[in-house]
Amino acid sequence: MKLITIILLALPVLFAGPAVAEGADANGVKSLRAEIRADKKQIVAANLPLTEAEAKRFWPVYENYQNELQTISAKLEKIILTYADAYKKGAVPDDTAKRLTEEAMAVEEAEVKLKRRYLSKFSRLLPAAKVARYFQIENKVRAEIKYEFAKHVPLIQ
Repeated sequence: MKLITIILLALPVLFAGPAVAEGADANGVKSLRAEIRADKKQIVAANLPLTEAEAKRFWPVYENYQNELQTISAKLEKIILTYADAYKKGAVPDDTAKRLTEEAMAVEEAEVKLKRRYLSKFSRLLPAAKVARYFQIENKVRAEIKYEFAKHVPLIQ
Protein backbone atom coordinates (compact mmCIF):
# COMPACT_ATOMS: atom_id res chain seq x y z
CA MET A 1 0.00 0.00 0.00
CA LYS A 2 1.47 3.31 -1.09
CA LEU A 3 0.18 5.11 2.02
CA ILE A 4 2.22 2.93 4.38
CA THR A 5 5.35 3.42 2.23
CA ILE A 6 4.95 7.19 2.51
CA ILE A 7 4.56 6.98 6.27
CA LEU A 8 7.59 4.76 6.65
CA LEU A 9 9.68 7.20 4.66
CA ALA A 10 8.53 10.07 6.88
CA LEU A 11 9.30 8.45 10.23
CA PRO A 12 13.07 9.07 10.13
CA VAL A 13 12.33 12.72 9.43
CA LEU A 14 10.04 12.97 12.45
CA PHE A 15 12.54 11.32 14.77
CA ALA A 16 15.70 12.92 13.47
CA GLY A 17 17.17 15.81 15.40
CA PRO A 18 14.90 18.69 16.48
CA ALA A 19 16.35 21.01 13.81
CA VAL A 20 15.63 18.46 11.08
CA ALA A 21 12.15 17.82 12.45
CA GLU A 22 11.37 21.54 12.49
CA GLY A 23 12.54 21.90 8.88
CA ALA A 24 10.55 18.86 7.87
CA ASP A 25 7.46 20.17 9.57
CA ALA A 26 7.65 23.29 7.49
CA ASN A 27 7.96 21.50 4.14
CA GLY A 28 8.28 17.74 4.26
CA VAL A 29 5.49 16.95 6.68
CA LYS A 30 3.11 19.33 4.86
CA SER A 31 3.85 17.53 1.63
CA LEU A 32 3.49 14.17 3.36
CA ARG A 33 0.08 15.15 4.75
CA ALA A 34 -1.12 16.11 1.28
CA GLU A 35 0.05 12.78 -0.19
CA ILE A 36 -1.54 10.76 2.60
CA ARG A 37 -4.77 12.68 2.18
CA ALA A 38 -4.87 12.07 -1.57
CA ASP A 39 -4.08 8.37 -1.14
CA LYS A 40 -6.72 8.03 1.56
CA LYS A 41 -9.35 9.59 -0.69
CA GLN A 42 -8.45 7.10 -3.44
CA ILE A 43 -8.78 4.22 -0.97
CA VAL A 44 -12.21 5.47 0.14
CA ALA A 45 -13.35 5.99 -3.46
CA ALA A 46 -12.19 2.52 -4.47
CA ASN A 47 -13.89 0.81 -1.53
CA LEU A 48 -17.09 2.78 -1.03
CA PRO A 49 -19.49 2.24 -3.92
CA LEU A 50 -21.59 5.39 -4.27
CA THR A 51 -24.25 6.31 -6.76
CA GLU A 52 -23.72 9.58 -8.60
CA ALA A 53 -26.25 11.33 -6.35
CA GLU A 54 -24.65 9.91 -3.19
CA ALA A 55 -21.18 10.91 -4.34
CA LYS A 56 -22.35 14.46 -5.01
CA ARG A 57 -23.55 14.75 -1.41
CA PHE A 58 -20.81 12.66 0.24
CA TRP A 59 -17.55 14.15 -1.05
CA PRO A 60 -18.02 17.74 0.20
CA VAL A 61 -18.89 16.45 3.69
CA TYR A 62 -15.95 14.03 3.49
CA GLU A 63 -13.61 16.95 2.71
CA ASN A 64 -14.94 18.93 5.68
CA TYR A 65 -14.44 15.89 7.91
CA GLN A 66 -10.89 15.41 6.65
CA ASN A 67 -10.10 19.09 7.29
CA GLU A 68 -11.30 18.81 10.88
CA LEU A 69 -9.55 15.47 11.31
CA GLN A 70 -6.31 17.03 10.05
CA THR A 71 -6.52 19.69 12.75
CA ILE A 72 -6.71 16.93 15.36
CA SER A 73 -3.91 14.95 13.66
CA ALA A 74 -1.68 18.04 13.69
CA LYS A 75 -2.06 18.18 17.48
CA LEU A 76 -0.99 14.55 17.73
CA GLU A 77 2.01 15.22 15.47
CA LYS A 78 3.02 18.07 17.77
CA ILE A 79 2.77 15.78 20.81
CA ILE A 80 4.91 13.13 19.09
CA LEU A 81 7.54 15.70 18.10
CA THR A 82 7.59 17.13 21.63
CA TYR A 83 8.00 13.62 23.03
CA ALA A 84 10.78 12.81 20.55
CA ASP A 85 12.63 15.95 21.58
CA ALA A 86 12.24 15.15 25.31
CA TYR A 87 13.23 11.49 24.76
CA LYS A 88 16.46 12.47 23.02
CA LYS A 89 17.50 14.43 26.10
CA GLY A 90 17.31 11.38 28.37
CA ALA A 91 14.73 10.37 30.95
CA VAL A 92 11.49 12.26 30.38
CA PRO A 93 10.57 14.28 33.48
CA ASP A 94 7.31 13.32 35.19
CA ASP A 95 5.68 16.69 34.56
CA THR A 96 6.43 16.39 30.82
CA ALA A 97 5.17 12.80 30.73
CA LYS A 98 1.97 13.79 32.52
CA ARG A 99 1.35 16.76 30.22
CA LEU A 100 1.98 14.73 27.04
CA THR A 101 -0.28 11.90 28.26
CA GLU A 102 -3.08 14.35 29.04
CA GLU A 103 -2.65 16.02 25.65
CA ALA A 104 -2.73 12.64 23.89
CA MET A 105 -5.94 11.68 25.71
CA ALA A 106 -7.50 15.02 24.75
CA VAL A 107 -6.64 14.31 21.11
CA GLU A 108 -8.33 10.89 21.30
CA GLU A 109 -11.41 12.43 22.90
CA ALA A 110 -11.56 15.12 20.21
CA GLU A 111 -11.37 12.44 17.51
CA VAL A 112 -14.26 10.47 19.04
CA LYS A 113 -16.39 13.63 19.34
CA LEU A 114 -15.64 14.47 15.72
CA LYS A 115 -16.59 10.96 14.58
CA ARG A 116 -19.90 11.18 16.46
CA ARG A 117 -20.69 14.54 14.90
CA TYR A 118 -19.92 13.30 11.40
CA LEU A 119 -21.73 10.02 11.93
CA SER A 120 -24.87 12.10 12.15
CA LYS A 121 -23.96 14.11 9.05
CA PHE A 122 -23.05 11.07 6.93
CA SER A 123 -26.20 9.27 8.13
CA ARG A 124 -28.32 12.00 6.56
CA LEU A 125 -26.54 11.46 3.22
CA LEU A 126 -26.10 7.71 2.85
CA PRO A 127 -27.75 4.43 3.84
CA ALA A 128 -26.57 3.05 7.18
CA ALA A 129 -24.56 0.22 5.59
CA LYS A 130 -22.56 2.68 3.47
CA VAL A 131 -21.95 4.93 6.48
CA ALA A 132 -20.72 1.92 8.45
CA ARG A 133 -18.51 0.86 5.53
CA TYR A 134 -17.06 4.36 5.23
CA PHE A 135 -16.15 4.45 8.93
CA GLN A 136 -14.63 0.98 8.64
CA ILE A 137 -12.43 2.17 5.78
CA GLU A 138 -11.50 5.35 7.63
CA ASN A 139 -10.71 3.43 10.82
CA LYS A 140 -8.58 0.87 8.99
CA VAL A 141 -6.51 3.54 7.25
CA ARG A 142 -6.05 5.54 10.46
CA ALA A 143 -5.21 2.36 12.41
CA GLU A 144 -2.47 1.51 9.90
CA ILE A 145 -1.05 5.01 10.14
CA LYS A 146 -1.14 4.98 13.95
CA TYR A 147 0.38 1.49 14.06
CA GLU A 148 3.29 2.51 11.86
CA PHE A 149 3.97 5.54 14.02
CA ALA A 150 3.61 3.54 17.24
CA LYS A 151 6.14 0.96 16.06
CA HIS A 152 8.76 3.69 15.82
CA VAL A 153 8.00 5.64 18.97
CA PRO A 154 10.14 4.32 21.83
CA LEU A 155 8.57 3.62 25.21
CA ILE A 156 9.09 6.35 27.77
CA GLN A 157 11.90 5.89 30.26
